[in-house]
Amino acid sequence: MIIGVPKEIKNRENRVAIVPGGVKMLVDAGHRVLVEKSAGLGAGIPDEKYLAAGATMIGSAAEIWGSADMIIKVKEPIAQEFALMRKGQILYTYLHLAAAQELGHELVKRGVNSIAYETIQLANGSLPLLTPMSEVAGRMSVQVGAQCLQKHSGGKGLLLGGVPGVRRGRVSIVGGGVVGVHAAKMAIGLGARVTILDVNAARLAYLDDIFGHDIDTMMSNPENIADAVAESDLVVGAVLIAGAKAPRLVTRDMVRTMEPGSAIVDVAIDQGGCIETIRPTTHDNPVFVEENVLHYGVTNIPGDVPKTSTYALTNVTLKYAMELANKGLEKALRDSPALTLGLNTYQGKVTYGAVAEALGLPYERVTF
Repeated sequence: MIIGVPKEIKNRENRVAIVPGGVKMLVDAGHRVLVEKSAGLGAGIPDEKYLAAGATMIGSAAEIWGSADMIIKVKEPIAQEFALMRKGQILYTYLHLAAAQELGHELVKRGVNSIAYETIQLANGSLPLLTPMSEVAGRMSVQVGAQCLQKHSGGKGLLLGGVPGVRRGRVSIVGGGVVGVHAAKMAIGLGARVTILDVNAARLAYLDDIFGHDIDTMMSNPENIADAVAESDLVVGAVLIAGAKAPRLVTRDMVRTMEPGSAIVDVAIDQGGCIETIRPTTHDNPVFVEENVLHYGVTNIPGDVPKTSTYALTNVTLKYAMELANKGLEKALRDSPALTLGLNTYQGKVTYGAVAEALGLPYERVTF
């Protein structure tokens, strides 16, 4: 198989979809890997390392898209890449089609066979390719939230950990999954008072066991969310429904109750966001003010720490890339129920239920 790795062009997206070690594994298995020149520089990987691993370095993205049987990326294609996608081509990347609806319709129209990292799901319900980036984004959410609270950023001028004799900052995390846990770890480490809200009582019991008195746990319902938001200096949105648009759990009226200069970081923004007042932002312009509260809505948070994120991501994506390359799409899907759940579009059909609903298109169940 010919495998193409174009350079990411989303705003300040410095990750790359494969590391040299992965290239070597694919090449040793008999495949040809085309890597766009300078694709790895943002993550600290020079072209020479790809060449040494057996990659062919290509000067243009168009040539890579035009030659490759399978494209491996980090983030979803953006508008200027749509025309490069080809019928029957395998696209293996984060897609988040419930929020990227224009892309979803393009994939269907162009007959692209797309596999979304975020919907590959194991039998135990875990999302192995989403987990490492959720870990990164969860930790960064508190890091950037703490910066938003600083006066020079427009915040209220509060130190999350406080100092002796001064109250600590209050952080509320809506969602107790992977993002929520890692946000809590960072907030606790900074010395903040932390509340986690979740709809799953068993999950709350688990979080209470692992964090003990370092956190408060609350059942996620409108009343409890409203109370937590009102007293928070920082709210982190950490809700995920696999493949689906995130539910809007924090309303505009709730945001209005926050003290001016407080901050919101919505990690769910790549699935549409779970906070009513949020909208997508970029690393170039990450923050806006709505209802006197700073909002951070960057859709590729881990792209700002590419050295960590690239290796964390490729640790989990390479296994499935090898399966797709070695077996071909249909056999790989037959052999792997987890990979089959990653299939979002196939031969002009939408093959994932939540995505079909978000796109307003028919859901087509396919079997191999």
